[in-house]
Amino acid sequence: MDLFANEEQENLRSQQPLAARMRPQTLDQFVGQQHFLGEGKLLRRLLDARRLSSILFYGPPGTGKTTLANLLASETGGRFEQLSAVTSGVKDLREVLKRCRDLVLSGAKRPVLFIDEIHRFNRSQQDALLPDVEEGIVTLVGATTSNPYFAINGALLSRSQVFQFHPLTQDDILSLLNRALADSEIGLGDIATETSQGALEYLATACEGDARKALGVLEVAVLSSKTQQPVKVTEELLRESMQQKTIQYDRSGDEHYDVSSALIKSIRGSDPDAALYWLARMLHAGEDVRFICRRLVILASEDVGNADPQALLVATAAMQACEFVGLPECQLTLSQAVIYLACAEKSNSATSAIGAAMKDVAEGELVPVPRHLRDAHYAGAKDLGNGEGYQYSHNEPDGVADQDYLGVDREFYVPSPRGWEGDLAPRLASLRKRFRAVRDSGE
Repeated sequence: MDLFANEEQENLRSQQPLAARMRPQTLDQFVGQQHFLGEGKLLRRLLDARRLSSILFYGPPGTGKTTLANLLASETGGRFEQLSAVTSGVKDLREVLKRCRDLVLSGAKRPVLFIDEIHRFNRSQQDALLPDVEEGIVTLVGATTSNPYFAINGALLSRSQVFQFHPLTQDDILSLLNRALADSEIGLGDIATETSQGALEYLATACEGDARKALGVLEVAVLSSKTQQPVKVTEELLRESMQQKTIQYDRSGDEHYDVSSALIKSIRGSDPDAALYWLARMLHAGEDVRFICRRLVILASEDVGNADPQALLVATAAMQACEFVGLPECQLTLSQAVIYLACAEKSNSATSAIGAAMKDVAEGELVPVPRHLRDAHYAGAKDLGNGEGYQYSHNEPDGVADQDYLGVDREFYVPSPRGWEGDLAPRLASLRKRFRAVRDSGE
């Protein structure tokens, strides 16, 4: 019976994808994420102290979240239970939790309950986990590609340790690929191959730190060409096996906000090359062009302002052109606008000015409209004295009437010394001096 069982297990293992067969069997074999798993790091110390309770693994696909959950179960000696929040409901969850409770009551070690894509559980499903997590019936390990601080209930989040997974480095991926090619028992070592280091480096870069993807592409490349002996693993073969490069980008998730933030900050920082890269990332991932245009129009006033008044015209023209032309051609318009905005002189004086004025209105004493500035176009307005003493600016030789327009001394707008604002500053200082003199005179 044991012989047949071993043969069946071996057959099942041979049918698994390469990435599944290559999973490490111990923590020491685990590649990457040493910032929290290395010696003396928090997760190691929790393991050593046997104080694992509830853990959330947050990071991109193919970085080892499921693998590490399995290893934690091995390290603690608990049974490994797994659910996917995509396909499981409250009924499935309660059945697993009941099974785990029965195990603990029978004297078994606390099971590890791994829930993949835990952010897909709604509030009531997440709340169903709380009693068993609180009582220590299970060691909950939740995996998510979405930011847990937005996607997970506060009650569950407060009971959990969050560990962020980063994409694997190129060296990590290269190590896995070389091991897969050399291992004849679980890898591809039983197939003769000729592989250039350059080809593997290309794959390690193109897979974006996703070990599962890298091993999957390598497996397809080798197995689809194994009639050739030896299999020549070239960059062209790997490129063909991977087809189009995919980029992780959720239009309502972290990548959406992180990449758009990088675009805006690169333009604000006057780096057109970085700004174009982030723009390309957004376009490649299918970002809504209207969203990009809105952000550029906002930035034109917020970060360029009157240092270059043309910036707002360029941004609004780009918005209209993109609406008229559409993709793919409107990427040319967006490129032009992004380059112009990035290279323009910068000023946030308009942003600061309206912020200061809004704060004064909200927190300060409201200033009444001076009588000479009030509306005098309705019957009886002149009887109230509205408009009396108003001076029409166009009647003055320089187009400026010396009169008070606010009634109190306020300066909200402070022009920067850059671009058009640098030329504006002396004129504004002269005008303010004239207005202040009228105010001080009491006229």
